Amino acid sequence: MGADGISKSTMTTDTLNDNDVDAINRLAEISQQLRAELARVIVGQQDTIEQLVVCLFARRHALLMGVPGLAKTLLVSKLAETMSLDFSRIQFTPDLMPMDITGTDILQESDHGRREFQFVKGPLFANIVLADEINRAPPKTQAAMLEAMQEHRVTVLGKHFPLDEPFMVLATQNPVEQEGTYPLPEAQLDRFMSLIELDYPSEAEEIQIAKTTTGDELPQLDHLLTAEDILAYQHLVRRVPVPDHLYTYAARLVRKTRPDGETAPDWMRPLVSWGAGPRAVQNLILGAKSRAALKGSYMVRLEDIQHVAPSVLTHRIITTFAAQSERVTAKTIVKRLVEETAV
Repeated sequence: MGADGISKSTMTTDTLNDNDVDAINRLAEISQQLRAELARVIVGQQDTIEQLVVCLFARRHALLMGVPGLAKTLLVSKLAETMSLDFSRIQFTPDLMPMDITGTDILQESDHGRREFQFVKGPLFANIVLADEINRAPPKTQAAMLEAMQEHRVTVLGKHFPLDEPFMVLATQNPVEQEGTYPLPEAQLDRFMSLIELDYPSEAEEIQIAKTTTGDELPQLDHLLTAEDILAYQHLVRRVPVPDHLYTYAARLVRKTRPDGETAPDWMRPLVSWGAGPRAVQNLILGAKSRAALKGSYMVRLEDIQHVAPSVLTHRIITTFAAQSERVTAKTIVKRLVEETAV
């Protein structure tokens, strides 16, 4: 039994070499520097920043939920700036067509006097794409976004065009109750690793926001990494070891969210109509690996999985009318399941 209480026989075959250990130490330092840089322009939101960075290095997408005016756009653009990544913002509207985001072929006259079709790239061709108010888009545009998020490519007139790596979609979503919004399809929600909920700032933070944003121009942030560095760290995160019993814990936690399953607790069955799928287990493990590496840990711990569980599972659970009438949210259900699930 090791010093951390984990038997060597329960470890997976993944191991870190000396170079990986040094790289994790550097990544932990960079994580601290990133927080300090973003704090120059973003007041508060430390938990939001941590979850965004976890998604970035896990090579996954994130959904930001919050009312307008909480600096979601500023946060994402400044994150891209510190990472030396190309940033693109798409404002979704009900009349937005797929070619508006993917690009399209246009007829151009070549140097030889001939007319040829030339593909002009759309705003999806960036490293970090902010899909603003994604739940305002029509179904065809949602389908184009779904292909980009899953396949890291777009299809235009039967031709495939790969997207630049690293590629990450950070989508903002206003509460569905607001006028002109449509619930995202469950298949697309499942493509987002995390649902990151932003709340109103405290009074002290709101005063600081007013002081910061009503002065001169915002400062330029330092570039901490390059695209090549991020790709290398994304591969490093995949190599972080996970004890076998934590794989079991993640699977059991997800299986408990399914009301028709044998392990679902009795109190949950009338509250949930649809639980999380296998992709949730993958994202729990990936999110835990990413968080462990960012914290400078050489192995995933139970607290890493428990920390990412609410953001990974909440948007994958569909509550019943009974739950909604009793004001029981998916987040509350996930919190109780995490507390009741034993290792």
